[in-house]
Amino acid sequence: MIDKKTVIENIPSALKSVNIRKFGKKHQGKVRDSYQVGEKRIIITTDRQSAFDRVLGFIPFKGQVLTQISKFWFEKTEDIIQNHLISVPDPNVMLTKNCKVIPIEMVVRGYITGVTDTSIWGSYEKGERIIYGIKFPEGLSKNQKLPESVITPTTKAEAGHDERLTEKEILQKEIVTPKIWKEMKKAALAIFERGQKICQKAGIILVDTKYEFGLDEKGKLILVDEVHTPDSSRYWIKKTYKERLKKGLEPESYDKEPLRIWFKEQGYTGKGKIPKMPPEFIAKMSMLYMSIFEKITGKKFVPDMSKNVTKRIKDNLSGVL
Repeated sequence: MIDKKTVIENIPSALKSVNIRKFGKKHQGKVRDSYQVGEKRIIITTDRQSAFDRVLGFIPFKGQVLTQISKFWFEKTEDIIQNHLISVPDPNVMLTKNCKVIPIEMVVRGYITGVTDTSIWGSYEKGERIIYGIKFPEGLSKNQKLPESVITPTTKAEAGHDERLTEKEILQKEIVTPKIWKEMKKAALAIFERGQKICQKAGIILVDTKYEFGLDEKGKLILVDEVHTPDSSRYWIKKTYKERLKKGLEPESYDKEPLRIWFKEQGYTGKGKIPKMPPEFIAKMSMLYMSIFEKITGKKFVPDMSKNVTKRIKDNLSGVL
């Protein structure tokens, strides 16, 4: 992993966006730019940093980390369910099978925690015991392990906040068929269990995460988007978890939570002028992302430090399309 000084030197080269006209219309999400080319989809993970449903700035090499971590997890879970990954022709790019994305985010939780509107702890603390249509037992404490992992689905919003869904609503609205819904639940829980086991060996607790699924041209369910990245998942340090829980302290996080905390300390939670992250903090976040990759995969992260990332991406894609 590179040092802080090198990260700061590469801040001007952070990948903000990628425009490749020959691939047609670009779809731009908070972090990813994508293009549909025939039956394939090019997914470019940029260095845009999002939280509070806003793009807050740019973290060098973050896009490379998310791409490489997803590649790792797609390979580790392909025996559970087929995924959309075809190849990784560039450190920031996944070439994938184009499919019809199901508009449901499958959020799987192994612990009761969280602070957002869609978290279960906030509702539980207010006295609710039926949350997402699921009955929770009395006597649970924040950050406690749940008796069993649960699926708390939400809508997949193009903009703004995701909204809660229940299994009953999903079937009543016919978002998917009962058969596909059953397959989605089975796959999500199996991938989460696999992720927890691999993370435990690395000294990390996979607390919760979200999965997205799609249907291929034959109507077969496949795993899409990203898997177990520090953007889509909550990670805690296993070594200190139990002791901190006893003391009523928040677990040590190993994800993008420090970023949310920093912005909250600046008085920002999604409204008003976005505070500018100082170079030292940007470097800290970049190194955190890289260290998460190394911890989970057991491999050294060696970033590509091309100054013209867009040109590199175009050159690498020219050989596979």
